Amino acid sequence: MSDMIRAEEQELEKSLVEEGDRTASKASEAESAVSSDDNNTTSGKGHCAGNEKEDVSDHEDSTSKKRKSELEDHPRKVHLEEGHGQTVAAHYNELQEVGLEKRSQSRIFFLRNFNNWMKSLLIGEFIEKVRRRKRDITVLDLGCGKGGDLLKWKKGKISKLVCTDIAEVSMQQCQQRYADMKARCRSNEYIFNAEFITADSSKELLSDSYSDPHMCFDICSCQFVYHYSFETYEQADMMLKNACGNLCPGGYFIGTTPNSFELVKRLEASETDSFGNDVYTVQFEKKGEYPLFGCKYDFNLEGVVDVPEFLVYFPLLIEMAKKYGMKLVYKMTFREFYEEKIKDEENKMLLKRMQALEPYPANDNSKLVSDKPDDYEHAEKLMKDGKPKLPLGTLSKSEWEATSKYSLQSLILLFIKTV
Repeated sequence: MSDMIRAEEQELEKSLVEEGDRTASKASEAESAVSSDDNNTTSGKGHCAGNEKEDVSDHEDSTSKKRKSELEDHPRKVHLEEGHGQTVAAHYNELQEVGLEKRSQSRIFFLRNFNNWMKSLLIGEFIEKVRRRKRDITVLDLGCGKGGDLLKWKKGKISKLVCTDIAEVSMQQCQQRYADMKARCRSNEYIFNAEFITADSSKELLSDSYSDPHMCFDICSCQFVYHYSFETYEQADMMLKNACGNLCPGGYFIGTTPNSFELVKRLEASETDSFGNDVYTVQFEKKGEYPLFGCKYDFNLEGVVDVPEFLVYFPLLIEMAKKYGMKLVYKMTFREFYEEKIKDEENKMLLKRMQALEPYPANDNSKLVSDKPDDYEHAEKLMKDGKPKLPLGTLSKSEWEATSKYSLQSLILLFIKTV
């Protein structure tokens, strides 16, 4: 981002932060402080069914039986209130599950894999940070969807996972994926214990549905979900309470969210109330009016649900998080995160294994995802200017634009629990 754009952002923050501080302060005074009684930690070691080789104490054996019972339960469902949340739930419930072959034919197959690669690195990084100080790791996956990160948690060898999402059908698919993953593992292969909760995390207190209401999490992962809660202060606050209220001291809240400053900047540069290309579109209701809460826009990415989202004013989010003992460690764009991580050769290899970039030119048995002649001009130029090893790894120009204007300019957020 250029110095001029940074200056514009700083000026915008300066003009709005006082209003945001007053909003957060007034709301915080109206509510009691969050209880800090998070010292009762539920964590343990899990294995596949049939693996009883470990010597355990009576207490550990009792805990193991309790967890086994939890795994056999159906997902717990919390009553969903009327409103925008039900609209989101309905959209995701109507999504059809598709196989790998059909997903590989999607226009945004490589773009999705690229974003998934970045998320894998983010999750892996903070699992390792926690493991440096403790063995058993408990995680809250807030807005887990169909369970797209289950394998990441398995690879990280966490001990306990709580999955929650607003969409009941997605939660059923998530639990089935977990059951299938558990059934496939070998008798001596490690796998975490899990529980599943269907709830609107912006309106319902999740701890009421935990097997242990005082369960303490080392990590809360909230990937492209939190911005749905910025419809009202009350919803944004409840989402934060669910994300951070049960974090252990030193626990991490990691998340990704669209960059509101970038979205507004693109909108103001557009001649209409929308911007995008043949891969994605962002549609606002009106230019020039950006309230702290309820600033709605519609985002559509090919093959992804088109439901209303809300701008998140970041300085206000920082102030609201303080109520729950959270301190901002860093925020960075996807682009900054990518440029940092791609320096590592192991990360480069993972990028290739995950098929996060499209081979160019296409081989004889496949075709490029885009039919537009100029969508690969950047790759052609690179081939002419040098002698790179073929095939190249790239994304079409339309996907790069979607990535740079939306995904790569989205923010990675990291908070740590200080009390």
